[in-house]
Amino acid sequence: MSRIGKQVILIPDKISTKIENNRVVIKGPKGELSYILSPLINIRQENNILKLARVDNSKNSLALYGLSRTLINNMIMGVSEGFSKKLEIQGVGYRSQMDGKNLILNVGYSHAVQIDPPKGIDITVDNNTNITISGINKEIVGQIAAKIREVRPPEPYKGKGIRYQGEIVRKKVGKAGK
Repeated sequence: MSRIGKQVILIPDKISTKIENNRVVIKGPKGELSYILSPLINIRQENNILKLARVDNSKNSLALYGLSRTLINNMIMGVSEGFSKKLEIQGVGYRSQMDGKNLILNVGYSHAVQIDPPKGIDITVDNNTNITISGINKEIVGQIAAKIREVRPPEPYKGKGIRYQGEIVRKKVGKAGK
């Protein structure tokens, strides 16, 4: 039994929700998101509270119960506050810059790597080494952050590369020598 699925979702005053045919549309000051619920999950709204319920006790409905609640809660948080991820670039000569909306990474390759953000995602660069990705959809913000990190993940010997802010990279000892 899902403990997360049982919890109610509180809707803030500035957020409006619309439910029709298992499709949930949430509008807020930052934008609009929608999600299509599985037919195994029922949703109902009472004043400023959303409640989810399972149709039956099948394995699929149990799996989707907590997931659906979390996704809808993340949508409400996204349209009201938004989400952001921060990345750090470490390494001599490694830097990043913005070219319009595109991110240009110079991280030790013979060429510069260009990242084109999708619609609704904002990327900012501070001090050429700190990158901030922000948007209303938590999934897309995380995907773009992972895509940027994948260009040059931190290596274990010197720690050079792109890492999440606060990420700890365990360093290995190199060759022992004589």
